[in-house]
Amino acid sequence: MTDVQSRIEELVKSNRVVLFMKGTRNAPACGFSATVVEILDQYLPQYATVNVLTDPEIRDGVKTYANWPTIPQLYVDGEFVGGCDIVRELDATGELPKTLGDLVAEAAPPSVTITDAAAAVFRKALADTGESEMLRLAIDGGFVHDLALDRRGAADVVVESNGITLVLDRGSARRAEGVRIDYVSAPEEGFKIENPNAPPTVKWIMPAEAKAMIERDPGVKFIDVRTEGEREQAKIAGTTLLTRDVMNALLELPRETPIVFHCHHGQRSQQAALHFLEHGFTNVYNLVDGIDGWSRDVDPSVPRY
Repeated sequence: MTDVQSRIEELVKSNRVVLFMKGTRNAPACGFSATVVEILDQYLPQYATVNVLTDPEIRDGVKTYANWPTIPQLYVDGEFVGGCDIVRELDATGELPKTLGDLVAEAAPPSVTITDAAAAVFRKALADTGESEMLRLAIDGGFVHDLALDRRGAADVVVESNGITLVLDRGSARRAEGVRIDYVSAPEEGFKIENPNAPPTVKWIMPAEAKAMIERDPGVKFIDVRTEGEREQAKIAGTTLLTRDVMNALLELPRETPIVFHCHHGQRSQQAALHFLEHGFTNVYNLVDGIDGWSRDVDPSVPRY
C-alpha cells in the first residue's frame, strides 16, 4: 500500500462518516459535492470531510482506493457507499438512514414563531392552493432561508405556529430552533426571517444610520481602509486610517466591539469587514457607498472624487 493509500485508509477508518469532496462542508466547490452535503446535513449533525482540492495526492488516490472514478465519495463505518448519484438514490428510497444507522440524529420539531402579520399572508396563500400543499421552510448550510408551497415528504419535520403548519427537511429543522417569521412593509415589503442560529455576517449600514449609531455609542470604531493619498483628498471626521498598528490594536479588542468600515464606494471595506468577521468579531458593518455615500447623504462638505 502506498503512502497516500495509507493516509486515505487512516481517514476512512478513524471517522465513522467521511466525505471526500471538492470544497468544504460550509463551502462546497462543485454541485455534486453540494448535493451530498445537503443530503447528509439532513441526518447528521457532525461528519468528517476531506477537501480534495487542497491535496492532489488524495484527489487522485481516493479514486484508486475505492475504484471509483468521480468525486465526491462517501464512506460509512469504513465502507465505501458511493458518489452523488448513489447517495441521492439512497435518500430518495429511504435507505440512507439505514446506511447511516445509529448516527442519524433524532429530528425533533424546532420552536418557530410566526407573527400575526405573517400568518395572515400565509393563510391567504394557502387558501388558493390544494389541500396537499403546505408551507415549507428551507434553511441551507449557509443559513439562506426560503419559503415555498410544497408537498410534505415522508422524512419531513412538522411544526405548528399561530395556526400555520410548517414542514421542514431534517437539516432545516436542526437550523430552525428559535426562528421568527414576520411580514413587514418597510424598508421593503416582504417576509423577514430572524434566525438566532445563523453565524454573524457583515451588516451593510446606510450613512445616516452609521452617523446615528456612532453618535449614540462612542465605543463604535469607524475605520477608513483607503490609502493615505485618498485620505488626503477627502476624509470623514472621527475615522481612523487602517494601518498595520491599528489593525493589531483592533484585533485585541473584545469580539463584540462594533466596527464600521468604509472605503470609496464599499468594495474594499467589505473585504476588511470579512477579515474581522473571520477573526470572531460579531458586530461588523460596511458603509453603503463608502465615503461617497457619506458626502451625498450626511456631510456634503466632504469632497467627492
